[in-house]
Amino acid sequence: MSDIQNQTAASELPVDENSIIAERRAKLDAIRAKGVAFPNDFRPQHKAADLQAQYGEVGREELEAMNVEVSVAGRMMLKREAGKKAAFATLQDASGIKADGRIQLYVTLDKTGEEAMEAFRHYDLGDILGIEGVLFKTKTDELTVKVTTLRLLTKSLRPLPDKFHGLANQETKYRQRYVDLIMSEDTRRTFKARTAAMTSIRNFMASHEFMEVETPMLHVIPGGAAAKPFITHHNALDMEMYLRIAPELYLKRLVVGGFNRVFEVNRNFRNEGVSPRHNPEFTMMEFYAAYVDYKWLMDFTEQVIRKAAEDAHGTAVLTYQGRELDLSKPFERLTIVGAINKYAPHYTHEQLHDADFIRTELLKFGVKPFATSGLGALQLALFEETAEAQLWNPTYIIDYPVEVSPLARASDSVAGITERFELFMTGREIANGFSELNDAEDQAARFMAQVAAKDAGDEEAMYFDADYIRALEYGLPPTGGCGIGIDRLMMLITDSPNIRDVILFPHLRRED
Repeated sequence: MSDIQNQTAASELPVDENSIIAERRAKLDAIRAKGVAFPNDFRPQHKAADLQAQYGEVGREELEAMNVEVSVAGRMMLKREAGKKAAFATLQDASGIKADGRIQLYVTLDKTGEEAMEAFRHYDLGDILGIEGVLFKTKTDELTVKVTTLRLLTKSLRPLPDKFHGLANQETKYRQRYVDLIMSEDTRRTFKARTAAMTSIRNFMASHEFMEVETPMLHVIPGGAAAKPFITHHNALDMEMYLRIAPELYLKRLVVGGFNRVFEVNRNFRNEGVSPRHNPEFTMMEFYAAYVDYKWLMDFTEQVIRKAAEDAHGTAVLTYQGRELDLSKPFERLTIVGAINKYAPHYTHEQLHDADFIRTELLKFGVKPFATSGLGALQLALFEETAEAQLWNPTYIIDYPVEVSPLARASDSVAGITERFELFMTGREIANGFSELNDAEDQAARFMAQVAAKDAGDEEAMYFDADYIRALEYGLPPTGGCGIGIDRLMMLITDSPNIRDVILFPHLRRED
């Protein structure tokens, strides 16, 4: 057991936080009176995780003979006195992906001097320190810095939570993510994994000749998805505008312009419900490629996701909420009716093709379909109630009806359906893609049908976008496009039950 682990547990008795803050402010006032309270001239040369990796297995005598001088900086997380002339502490920096970036400090009167030693006795947990010293190992083989120079770089005015419990309230973890990151190695690991996955995705796209682009987040007409937008007002132009619900129509304009492979990691905004799987502001990665179809897209999307999992998690075989999720095998492909047949086999072929029967059946689930809904939309609604939640392993649901796919190319061989898929894992949608509709006249007619649906009460139906029709009239080559829900994918990669666990600053109700 390390010296730091031997520390006596902090008291669990209630504390008066205001008095602690007042005491720390008094300490800061005393520091201000002596000179610079927040110096910015210390430049650490080493990181804790790197030192642990390089010297953690070196023997005590060998390390002492090496006389390794180090310079580190970070937050003091633990502290204990070892008599009047010595003290131990733990410094935490931002290093480490799979390992935590911590290293032990040994502060002594003979090495740091009386003034520095006295100042250290008044330092508090949470203070940010700059340290210079020499590496050695204690009798318990704990890698430690024998401090020669000790400086207070930032005074922490608020006390950290109890180190054994961290932030116990989940909402507080989301609302005060900065404290959660200080206290929780698991939280830090989650967001480092997210960064690793995003780096993997960008590198993978670049290696396949996709160009990363940026498109507007303020739209005159919300488009590219069936969703309710956030509305704002542009003062200088005196016009109503909408926060982006999807970048799709702008990305396809770029393909019209001759950029044959484009992608965007984009923030989208949808004025809809909040749940463990939904946040009003979320991240997607959308990509478009000329001269491919939805079958190519499924193969490619599978590769993107598998590679991201391997790079962020170390393997494509994940464990999500105690159950295996295998991304290493080819993803299953089912039609909407095929999925219902597999997961709700009590329905007959005749029933699944009887619109009146499905309407009545949906009412049993508390779903009242729109009067304009055709057979395809009704089958999709029944799929969502009976089969979707059971799609644990990666499964593509393919061949969506035209009426619910206003931007997808219609099938040449089967009337009423499109060349579209949605990817499901653990009972939730992860990606949506299709062969793009590049017939300007057909697209205009689809938009008009969406306008009719909106007039009939469907708030998520699309608007008519005349400029997008104009772009198509210049000619969009045969194209395939897909959007991957990054936040939901990160939930699976990091084994996080709530979408707020993988968003650094999720939206919450205003504090009282």
